[in-house]
Amino acid sequence: MAGASLLTLLDDIATILDDVSVMSKVAAKKTAGVLGDDLALNAQQVTGVNADRELPVVWAVAKGSFLNKLILVPLALLISAFVPWLVTPLLMFGGLFLCFEGFEKLWHARAKHVPIEGEDAHEALVPKGMDPKEYEKQKVKGAIRTDFVLSAEIIAITLGVVAEQTFMTQVATLSIIAVLMTIGVYGLVAGIVKLDDLGLWLSRKTAKLARMLGNLLLAAAPKLMKLLSVVGTAAMFMVGGSILTHGIHVLHDGINAAAARVGAIEAIGPVLEFFTPSVLNLLFGIAAGAVAVLVMTLIAKFKPAKAN
Repeated sequence: MAGASLLTLLDDIATILDDVSVMSKVAAKKTAGVLGDDLALNAQQVTGVNADRELPVVWAVAKGSFLNKLILVPLALLISAFVPWLVTPLLMFGGLFLCFEGFEKLWHARAKHVPIEGEDAHEALVPKGMDPKEYEKQKVKGAIRTDFVLSAEIIAITLGVVAEQTFMTQVATLSIIAVLMTIGVYGLVAGIVKLDDLGLWLSRKTAKLARMLGNLLLAAAPKLMKLLSVVGTAAMFMVGGSILTHGIHVLHDGINAAAARVGAIEAIGPVLEFFTPSVLNLLFGIAAGAVAVLVMTLIAKFKPAKAN
């Protein structure tokens, strides 16, 4: 009897593991788009940090990301079990927050920072008069806040994939996706921010090919970081706008209808159909972010001053 019970237990475990493997693959495919946005946004957050502090900052944000998911996975399971209707409003609030942060970045980008004499390329991005350590802390906090929203979307998408599965399969799949996504994103971010150091190391080698590759990386690294900064801000609007429009059925249906309409255009229709939802979500995200910043600015303006 004991042997039969053990075999039954092992069979049940094997079945769960097989389900988890299948569900993890499906969830990974569905969250791949968010992973790309997450990568761009977090690489952007390191921009402006002193070179010798890049990896410590990435590690600090990665730890924050693990903590985010440690909170989000149990929370998602509880919400799904007891108040499933709350998932969409929470996601929409997170989407609006992303749009708000994105527009706030554009708004504050108008103020140009004047480099202080003797600063390197990284320090020159620190606002004049601000302590670099304080600037670094703000960068880390901002990155962790942004990661929380994107992590919530990843967890929500994954939860949707495993909604009909057993509780243990849900727990295992969510945990696997949370760990793999975090390691994947921050491992790639760490590699991207150290490309210039790799280029410098290769440029000092005696081999001609190594020096050529090193010089190429040195020239490409700053341009890549600038590109990621632009892509990261655009991703805030695109992801945030997408979350909002998915929660508003009229807009979601309208975007799908617009994509289908342009898809009927001869020759370039399929290309236009592919890009139309992203462009419309981006534009809606910018508009939503502008409204959110305006509302918060008015609230701050008319908020009664605290008495001394």
